[in-house]
Amino acid sequence: MYALAVFITMVGLSYASVPLYRIFCAAVPGFSGTPGTADSSRLEPDRLVPATNFGRRIRITFASNISDALQWAFKPELREIRVLPGETALTFYKAKNKSDEDIVGIATYNVTPQKAAKYFNKIQCFCFEEQKLRAGEEVDMPVFFYIDPDFMNDPYMKDVNTVTLSYTFFNAKYAKNLAHQS
Repeated sequence: MYALAVFITMVGLSYASVPLYRIFCAAVPGFSGTPGTADSSRLEPDRLVPATNFGRRIRITFASNISDALQWAFKPELREIRVLPGETALTFYKAKNKSDEDIVGIATYNVTPQKAAKYFNKIQCFCFEEQKLRAGEEVDMPVFFYIDPDFMNDPYMKDVNTVTLSYTFFNAKYAKNLAHQS
């Protein structure tokens, strides 16, 4: 009975892992390099003003990875940009389905260094949403973000000059099968 209960619990947790991860990341921005998603209180107009008194721009670099099970090309359109805390920025990643059949992909992301993740706020992005690309289709995927102005007042951020946003795309069908098998 105990073994059956453990088995049922593990199967249930594997089905609930993606929604639970989304809830956890929303509740704990900055955990393990996961940036926050800007809520309405963080999008107040006075918080989205570039901090011209900061004295330096933060270099934001973009990286991309693809699972071996996904026949896509995926890369950032820009390698880097420089922003001030409070300044909004828009960039794009380009994805192309290199196969002769439609494929659905899903992306995860992280921010390094991890200590900067709690200040990296996405206003809009394509992460954790299934993206269907038809055979040979190529799309631009936007990422709209800002660095929270509180970055300037954190003494642990004084040595952070570069922040990297990295996305990894997986084949959604393959990822679901893995979750169901675990």
